[in-house]
Amino acid sequence: MAFDTKAGSKADFDLTDEGATAAPETGAAPAKRPSRAKRAIALLALLAGLGYGGKLAHEYWTDGRFFETTDDAYVTADFATLSPEVSGHISAVPVRENQFVRAGDVLFRIEDGDYQIALSQAQNQVAIHDQTLTRITAQIDAARASVAQAEASLHAAEATLRNARSNVERARSLRSSNVTSQAKLDDAETSLEAALAGIEQSHATIAAAEANVAVLQAQHTEQSIAREGLELSVAQAKRNLNRTVLLAPYDGVVANVAVETGDLVGSTSTLAAVVPTDALYVEANFKETQLAHMAPGASVHLKLDMLPDLEFEGHVVSLAPGTGAVFSLLPTDNATGNFTKVVQRVPVRISIPEEALADGRLRAGLSAEVSVDTRTGTLSATEPEPGA
Repeated sequence: MAFDTKAGSKADFDLTDEGATAAPETGAAPAKRPSRAKRAIALLALLAGLGYGGKLAHEYWTDGRFFETTDDAYVTADFATLSPEVSGHISAVPVRENQFVRAGDVLFRIEDGDYQIALSQAQNQVAIHDQTLTRITAQIDAARASVAQAEASLHAAEATLRNARSNVERARSLRSSNVTSQAKLDDAETSLEAALAGIEQSHATIAAAEANVAVLQAQHTEQSIAREGLELSVAQAKRNLNRTVLLAPYDGVVANVAVETGDLVGSTSTLAAVVPTDALYVEANFKETQLAHMAPGASVHLKLDMLPDLEFEGHVVSLAPGTGAVFSLLPTDNATGNFTKVVQRVPVRISIPEEALADGRLRAGLSAEVSVDTRTGTLSATEPEPGA
């Protein structure tokens, strides 16, 4: 059987040409241009983005650039750690852990028997000295009476002396006229000498009585001073007795109760802590690069992790005089070894408004986020301008 080569080639060419012309019909359709609605939506989205970005830029330029923010901030309190000033066994613990107490409430009692005895002994010593002072006062009165008696004796001796002198003058006159004997003159002169001796004796008696009064007065002064010392002992004994009862220094919550009834405690023992609930504040650690325009009195926006839906308004109370590294237990020494610069942080104390403290839910140690408005606040007269 014979084939027509040319015919076959023509057929092949025709098939190939038909396939070539038919190809565009089976290929992908050309891309359609977006509709007007889609272009409008894209344009609106672009405009909305530009508007939102402009709003953010405006907010930053008018407000945001003046705020310094940090989340390295925590609620803090200056709480009291209770330690006894006297030693003894705990006799009562009328409080429990996390109990709210008022200022003056009894927290702990220490056995006070020994301190009661010490107080009684000191008071007895004062009573004894009071009796001693009473006795010395009576002796002073008696000694003054002796002085008065000696002075009266002196007056009597002076009268005797005057009489003796008169008798001597009379006896001498009579003797010169030979009216009386020599013996009477001698008797008169002897009486005069006795009267003179009586005067001297009276003066000596008065001096002795006055010296006795001075001695007794010195003893009275000495005992009075000693009594003041004993009164101080009584006061000290009363203080020690009062110290057996530990009271709450202010309103707050008792925490870390570390003793039970019967425990022996001393001045080095830590019994508990009282954390105030109405004197909390925030301590925020700002980078040194954020402090250029920050000053006491500046307004602060407070957000607490415990109350995420609420925002409070506080104020900067003060800035620490040094960075946290300066006051650390082991401050860094950059003069040795390799040096790597680290941005330092400075503690800033921020007040918490009363409305945030009113319900008593805040606790020391809670996390916070703070934003300080650097446009507010004024530097005190004693605080230099930053960078001055």
